[in-house]
Amino acid sequence: MIQINGNSITERFMRYVQIDTQSDPQSNAQPTTQKQKDLSKILLSELQQTGITAELDEHGYVYATIPSNTDKNVPIICFCSHVDTAPDCSGTNVKPILHKNYSGEDIILPDDNSQVLKLSEAPYLKHHIGSDIITASGNTLLGADDKSGVAAIMEAASYLINNPDLKHGEIRIVFTPDEEVGKGTAKIDMQKVNAKFGYTLDGGEAGSLEDETFSADFASIIINGVIAHPGYAKGKLVNAIKIAGEILDTLPKNEWAPEVTEKKEGFVHPVRVEGIAERATVEFIVRDFDNDKLKQHGERLKKLAEDVMKKYPGATMEFTIKEQYRNMKGVLDKHPEVVAYAAEAIERTGLKVKTESIRGGTDGSRLSYMGLPCPNIFTGMQGIHSKLEWIGVKDMVKASETIVHLSMIWEEAPPNLPQ
Repeated sequence: MIQINGNSITERFMRYVQIDTQSDPQSNAQPTTQKQKDLSKILLSELQQTGITAELDEHGYVYATIPSNTDKNVPIICFCSHVDTAPDCSGTNVKPILHKNYSGEDIILPDDNSQVLKLSEAPYLKHHIGSDIITASGNTLLGADDKSGVAAIMEAASYLINNPDLKHGEIRIVFTPDEEVGKGTAKIDMQKVNAKFGYTLDGGEAGSLEDETFSADFASIIINGVIAHPGYAKGKLVNAIKIAGEILDTLPKNEWAPEVTEKKEGFVHPVRVEGIAERATVEFIVRDFDNDKLKQHGERLKKLAEDVMKKYPGATMEFTIKEQYRNMKGVLDKHPEVVAYAAEAIERTGLKVKTESIRGGTDGSRLSYMGLPCPNIFTGMQGIHSKLEWIGVKDMVKASETIVHLSMIWEEAPPNLPQ
């Protein structure tokens, strides 16, 4: 029976989240922030101390290998998580709090009494009444996204090394920087990964297995106005900032936006505005599960902007759109065993499998199209990118146990499981 130590994974996770690893969407460096390497260096050291061969490269990627302990010819599999936390909410001076035997009552976070974790607003908490949960203190995010995945992988790696009777093939471990700013695989060395199949540990509720993500594009509209001295601007000045505001105002209010869409509905979402009267930039993320609909969203956005620009002679617009990642389901459907084995591993932990689609993306989205079919497995993270982020210890334990079972299932697969 696989039994991950809850106290050990709790201590590990609470250490990791205290390290500030926020990435920076405005940086062109790789990694976008050097402080991400602070955690990468710790992971490198801990892997090596466990007896696992590991390296850290200049871009902040950690690569490690657990050698095979079976005579069978087993495909190399990879487990991956990201070390960075989101720029949406402060990740500096995170103070994790362990709430033992959660009672079901509201939790007022001590550093900001306006931050209250309520069962009525976070119904998944009911599954953790009587169990331990972890929150931050009220001023920062917690960092469960994705340090819970990092902790689960590290705990599973230690367990496999310390239990050599559990048979498995060669296993790769990869920790990436910059996932939260869309650059998690920008500098990854696939020759070092050198695996046939992979799994990201970057999901939510216990038992969830995600084999589908959004397809994603990034759109930019640059407006070039006509500048003139404001005191003598009549009939001359065309203000780029005002045009940008009008373009934003034309966006539909009751559709096509993340705040009014759900399930398989796509959206266009402005994420950044910058400018002066002469020149302004508006940036968007464009999302849909269907690639054809994604293209239509981009075309619609361009048409809306062009219609606004027609009102302003002399002003010009530069519209660009570029691919960020694509729905990984198109790749995973060609390798059904990758998802099937993950489902079997989750079931062996005693959980019910919930196959879901992600209204977002993971490193696995890109990795799947880079030759590494890579679904996403739960860690338990909740309320991510916010001061009310929390995680249940028992979920992290089950995530780590899933990794161990999955490693064993791939070794069993040729004689016992369908190919």
